[in-house]
Amino acid sequence: MNRRSYWHHVLTNVMHNHLVFYPTPINFNYFYGFGVLAAMCLGIQIITGIFLAMHYVPQIDLAFESIEHIMRDVNNGWLIRYIHANGASMFFLTVYIHMFRGLYYGSYVFPRQHLWMSGAAIFIVMTATAFMGYVLPWGQMSFWGATVITNLFSAIPIVGGSIVKLLWGGFSVDNATLNRMFSLHYLLPFVIAGLVGVHIILLHYSGSNNPLGTNAGSTVDKIPFYPYFYVKDLFGFLLFGILFSGFVFFYPNTLGHPDNYIQANPLSTPAHIVPEWYLLPFYAILRSIPDKLGGVVCMGLALITLFILPVISRPDIRSATFRPIFKLLFWVIVANCCLLGWLGQKVVEPPFVLLGRIATVMYFVSFFILIPATEYIEFKLLKNYNNN
Repeated sequence: MNRRSYWHHVLTNVMHNHLVFYPTPINFNYFYGFGVLAAMCLGIQIITGIFLAMHYVPQIDLAFESIEHIMRDVNNGWLIRYIHANGASMFFLTVYIHMFRGLYYGSYVFPRQHLWMSGAAIFIVMTATAFMGYVLPWGQMSFWGATVITNLFSAIPIVGGSIVKLLWGGFSVDNATLNRMFSLHYLLPFVIAGLVGVHIILLHYSGSNNPLGTNAGSTVDKIPFYPYFYVKDLFGFLLFGILFSGFVFFYPNTLGHPDNYIQANPLSTPAHIVPEWYLLPFYAILRSIPDKLGGVVCMGLALITLFILPVISRPDIRSATFRPIFKLLFWVIVANCCLLGWLGQKVVEPPFVLLGRIATVMYFVSFFILIPATEYIEFKLLKNYNNN
């Protein structure tokens, strides 16, 4: 067998074992297709981003005009930009649903704790990439958002000032800052793609979880992914494509902020600075703490909590389908995250400040106290039931 035939044989085996004949639990539902949708969104963002980078100029005097040039003069530039801008929202939407699905069905529990942690790493890199992309149009929200968020690092004792200067490339948000944001925004999607590869390897190593939350290898029948489950994914693609196309062609600017269509002006501060919708829950946590350093710590801890969850939560029964107390708590967590997102766009005044602090406390109490407590209560109830 020559080298070409050998590699063809290897690639064919990989495709067959990990895609075509991949053993899939027979009781999968449609919520398990959001991981594939997220991967598709990543591909769309990388492809459209490459085309946009061909015409974008990372220079503070030309960045805003280059966006207008893409929208008005480049063939189908408006379409590429709207797909990229709305694609970020669609990417986060699919990832959020994918994460909540994993929380509901206990996909973070052994032996899939490393799979969950790799997903948390993807989410954090996504968040950083999205923030840097928000800076690039160099509108009012872009400039002042970059100023506010990068200034947060100054709260870190000793090294905070040096970190801010490194991010700025000087003593203020300027041309060097924009160049840094553009370079990292172009690079990080490929880092995400690498992490997605690791995520898929870990998925196929530990096996897919299922709605029953049991060990799929021993208690759930499996069938090949093709031709059975690709049909479900195809149906999901079609519905997702309709939703995505609706925003791109009919409501392309709905998810953006109108102030970002005004060129950045360092001498004119917007009345209310807000990030994109998918960052609002963490922005609400940041604002709810009156101390600057405390706000940064709490926002960081809100992200780190995703890594800690497999350590603090080890239920004997994974799926919320058979855990009525945890099921109620799950929907409380979902509602609280939605409340944080709503509060993140409100002005910093009563009663939103108080509500933000209550929702922030509830976020950490839910993960660090209530989730372990529900496991203990459910374990005791199950034990008493079995004894009786």
